[in-house]
Amino acid sequence: MKETKDKLVCAGHLSDEVSLKSLKKNLNSEEEIYLLSNMFKALSDPTRLKIIYVLSRSSLCVCDIANILEMTQSAISHQLRILRDMKLVKFKKEGKLVIYSLDDEHVLELFEQGLNHVKHK
Repeated sequence: MKETKDKLVCAGHLSDEVSLKSLKKNLNSEEEIYLLSNMFKALSDPTRLKIIYVLSRSSLCVCDIANILEMTQSAISHQLRILRDMKLVKFKKEGKLVIYSLDDEHVLELFEQGLNHVKHK
């Protein structure tokens, strides 16, 4: 480490000061990083990932998701609320029936990229 005017700088760094300042300037905002972190937290639950998977294949009601995953409708509803809050799934009402689907293609891309990474040898 070497000392500059007001901070310590790694003596062995390979980047020039202009590049480092550019990287720092282009960092995402704290709010964006916070939202991204919360999205990944929502995707960190196995049940929610299973819900994402089944909804990637078909739009479904809570009852159908519960049957497929062999869980209670209450448990599925709780997980869907978390996914809705993070804008990972959306719903539409058809009469008294509520049908869930993925919010957009980015959700499927996130899921597939993560799965591909896990499967990569």
